[in-house]
Amino acid sequence: MVAHHKPRVLIAEDDPDTLVILRINLIAAGFEPMLAGDGHTALERIASESPDAVLLDVMLPGIDGWQVLEQLHAKGDPVPVIICSGKDNILDLQRARDLGAVAYLVKPFDIDRLIEATSEVVGLRQAGPATEQGTAADADGVELA
Repeated sequence: MVAHHKPRVLIAEDDPDTLVILRINLIAAGFEPMLAGDGHTALERIASESPDAVLLDVMLPGIDGWQVLEQLHAKGDPVPVIICSGKDNILDLQRARDLGAVAYLVKPFDIDRLIEATSEVVGLRQAGPATEQGTAADADGVELA
């Protein structure tokens, strides 16, 4: 019997309630969540454990989400990043696009939309470039490409 690989999603979030809600919903959707409560831990876990996707809060203690995204972008790390932010403005959206984020979700976000976006970026990454699926940006209504 072949073991089925559950897609691993790193949740970088410092709010314990949000972290629990995301973790429970990702497990229910068939993902294996990994947790990071700050930016430094997020970078360490991305480097050592190679998640299939990252849900990245912008407002993290220590190294914030923007700095995490900047470092990933500078290193050319291919992990798909979905920004989760309480700020809904065009400048942050543009910044996320410039730094390589695949989607930008505004809190409070619809959990179904988050799961759909996560499923799409994980599916695209696992299937490789030759797919006919949409993008995560299509799923969440924010175009980043």
